[in-house]
Amino acid sequence: MNYRKLDTRLAAALDEMQIDGKKGSEEPALSVFIHMAQAPDPTAANFLRAIGVKLTSTRQQIVTAKVSPRAVEELSKQPWVRLVKLSQNLRLLNQK
Repeated sequence: MNYRKLDTRLAAALDEMQIDGKKGSEEPALSVFIHMAQAPDPTAANFLRAIGVKLTSTRQQIVTAKVSPRAVEELSKQPWVRLVKLSQNLRLLNQK
């Protein structure tokens, strides 16, 4: 895994999943932003679709996805991926 391409919150979440024994899981459990160096070429688009990313346009350089820890590892190894960032959990404004 290329930790230089992961933000610190995502790296911490992956480490926590490893402690819980879920790091190798194939179950989509992490909501992430995937920042790419350029819009995905056909090979990159196929890779993204294979890990469960729903591309609405092949011109996007930032996409969101719910992926497994194993998919994060594979994403971090791709040369066209600049950063994989953990999404924040949203809550209602009147909740604390």
